[in-house]
Amino acid sequence: MNQPPDPLPLVAPQLRALRTRSGLTLEVAAARAGLSPAHLSRLETGHRTPSLPMLLALARTYGTTVSDLLGEVPPESDPIVRADRMEAQQAGGWTYWRAGGSGRAMQALRLHVPQGQAGQEQLVRVHPGEEWLYVTAGRMRLTLGEAVHELGPGDAAHFDSLTPHRIAAVSQGGADLLFMHTLMQSGAPGLCLGDAAPNRRGMP
Repeated sequence: MNQPPDPLPLVAPQLRALRTRSGLTLEVAAARAGLSPAHLSRLETGHRTPSLPMLLALARTYGTTVSDLLGEVPPESDPIVRADRMEAQQAGGWTYWRAGGSGRAMQALRLHVPQGQAGQEQLVRVHPGEEWLYVTAGRMRLTLGEAVHELGPGDAAHFDSLTPHRIAAVSQGGADLLFMHTLMQSGAPGLCLGDAAPNRRGMP
């Protein structure tokens, strides 16, 4: 696997600009992304670096993709994403490659999830939409509500994102996935349930 670049692109100014463009206050945007206003403020001022799950939640909140959020906007007229244009990016220990175009109703990524990540990478998430994933290497654990599933290479999952869910790699060396999720702005709050969330729901 290619080594990702060390620094995450400067995302703080883009986060603030997207929130302003969306007409959302810090409090409303934070609630929809499942963060506290103070935590979102630290992300917008560059005092905290967002993990990939946080970037996904914020992109969903603003109705855009992680690639667009980071300023990696490809020409919308080109439906093809060539392998040599899939540059690795890293956020919170997760590595991702953009595998789809911008301006679409869903986002496609190739992911590498390291084994044993704790904290933000283990957040239970709840938000409108659908998610699909396909394991290409390694083994991972997918928690959907009260059910826990272990997936290996060739296994796939497609589920309603309103079901509380989280993923974790369980094999040494982590797990590689193809991942897609729908993008939508909704009045219903998208929640990441964990220490940083305003409302925590119990889940093993």
